[in-house]
Amino acid sequence: MKHFLDLADWTADDVYKLLRLALKLKDEWLEDGNKPVLKNKALGMVFQKPSLRTRVSFEMAMQHVGGHALYLSPQEIGLGKRESTADVARVLGGYVDIIMARTFAHQHILDMARWSPVPVINGLSDYNHPCQGMADLLTILEEFGQFDGLHMAYLGDSNNVTTSLLMGAAHFNIKMTVAAPEGYQPAQDVIDKARQLGRGKLDVAVTTDPVAAVEGAHIIYTDTWTSMGQEEEADKRRAVFPPYQVNADLLGHADKDAIVMHCLPAHRGEEITDDVADGPQSRLFPQAENRLHAQKAILVHLMAEAAVKDKKRKKDKKNKKKNK
Repeated sequence: MKHFLDLADWTADDVYKLLRLALKLKDEWLEDGNKPVLKNKALGMVFQKPSLRTRVSFEMAMQHVGGHALYLSPQEIGLGKRESTADVARVLGGYVDIIMARTFAHQHILDMARWSPVPVINGLSDYNHPCQGMADLLTILEEFGQFDGLHMAYLGDSNNVTTSLLMGAAHFNIKMTVAAPEGYQPAQDVIDKARQLGRGKLDVAVTTDPVAAVEGAHIIYTDTWTSMGQEEEADKRRAVFPPYQVNADLLGHADKDAIVMHCLPAHRGEEITDDVADGPQSRLFPQAENRLHAQKAILVHLMAEAAVKDKKRKKDKKNKKKNK
């Protein structure tokens, strides 16, 4: 069973095919609406963490292609507490055709995929955020038409979004510089994994100097300094992250045609200023919209693969019965 759990699980060619499919589906939607290729199919959405973009983009993606989406709140499931992840995956997989889970622990995602009889999509975990990574790559591809020769600078907390950006950069040989205070930089095993994925070609650097990081960069990316589940650290983080704020002065060190990205929600006045977030170089809202189109491509692709395997399984079962 093919799942979408980590950009590192997929080849660069396969990720690029997904991006091309996303562009095709986006153009189709804007021109005359999408074909109902997932008619009568259902997506089960398991949430431990709330989200504006993840919930609405997945629901609308399924609606656009003729399917349905079912929202399951933390209170309804109690993943790993009220009921084991394995049991939830097997029960839910008997009701729906595909599952998306947005969790805290990455192990919940892995367990869901291990036990689910249907494809599983990682809607976010504390380790990574591959759906956001796909929307980011789609936005970059639309903006620049290619990935070759690009330099991305990420500023702020090295979180789950950073992990997926590193894997995306590794696939497409995007130079990446991460600027963060000591103690908030990417884990060495994440850097090592990205370098291995990039077959030694990935140009990645980690620094505490935000100005050096953005020098000549084509893409400036930032995220909230305090993610969900880290609220107790908020004051501590506000004390160390101000030098990494994306503002007009910092943007002046980047390439003159650089774009600014943020996965949202934004804490304006902290990691990014209003004039940058709403300025001409901002791509925050096209980027957010691209969650819809990137995830639509993931859903369509996974369901197409599952349909082929299901058809083969039924054929084998029929032949086995005939030969008895």
